[in-house]
Amino acid sequence: MPSTKSLALPLHGILAIGLATLLASPIRAQIPAVDTSKVTVTVVPVAAGVYMLQGLGGNIGLSVGKDDAFIIDDQFAPLSAKIKAAVATVTPKPVRFVVNTHWHFDHTGGNEAMAGSGAIIFAHENSRRRMSTEQFIQALNMRIPASPTAALPVITFSDTISFYTNDDTARVFHVANAHTDGDAIILFRKANVIHMGDTFFNGRYPLIDVSSGGSLTGMIAAANTGLAMSNAETRFIPGHGPLATRADLVRYRDMLVAVRDRLGGLIAQGRTLKQILDAKPLADFDAVLGNGNIKPDQFITIVYGSLTTPRR
Repeated sequence: MPSTKSLALPLHGILAIGLATLLASPIRAQIPAVDTSKVTVTVVPVAAGVYMLQGLGGNIGLSVGKDDAFIIDDQFAPLSAKIKAAVATVTPKPVRFVVNTHWHFDHTGGNEAMAGSGAIIFAHENSRRRMSTEQFIQALNMRIPASPTAALPVITFSDTISFYTNDDTARVFHVANAHTDGDAIILFRKANVIHMGDTFFNGRYPLIDVSSGGSLTGMIAAANTGLAMSNAETRFIPGHGPLATRADLVRYRDMLVAVRDRLGGLIAQGRTLKQILDAKPLADFDAVLGNGNIKPDQFITIVYGSLTTPRR
């Protein structure tokens, strides 16, 4: 498996810098300022013609070949020049297509710059809908303004869409109510690579954006979808974290199932959120997964909300 470097300061690291202050504020927080001046965008080989780009925010997938450069997500707007420069290290072709795995700003912030250079932006219809209006991420107490018109996806899909390019087929699948209500996972058939977006946080507890239609049940279903279309040789690009194997995704899925069963059982017993937090039901996972920016108590609180919020 190719080596990779950890992100120097991932999205949730940015949020953690001032999170206590933000949560204490009587005014809902806006997107924090992002200093990208010292960020390096690294290129990680994944398979023939497929790479993972890491910089600041969600991991970028890159397909190159005889036709064009095709990327999945584009991080933050100030990084667009660095992302284009990183792409240029493996292909002279400009970025022609961008697929957003969901609407969050650390995955779509570069849309406007990419579109301005001639790229066509694609996303699930729910992602475009959310990007078109102000949103509020409850788990982060963060208000997100509508994206500029030029940053909006110009082509949307409801279920699947396919790209036939670079001697491969990239099949994009919608997975319902997982990280959000507009998630997409992308399979490169020939390369045997799957980009999971934020339905997969490798080596850490995930953020589930319940306020954007996400759910723990959907996260489990998304992991199962990725596993069903993979084999032992498949490489997985997670939304956050290092490049992964099928075994990594199996462990992640099994963790989510255990979390659902443990917390669901406590909820069925009538336990309050405070009682569940005090019981430390995920203590055996915390040492490995609780050192990211979604801390154990925050993750339990998010899952509790997911399991107790009626699905509309």
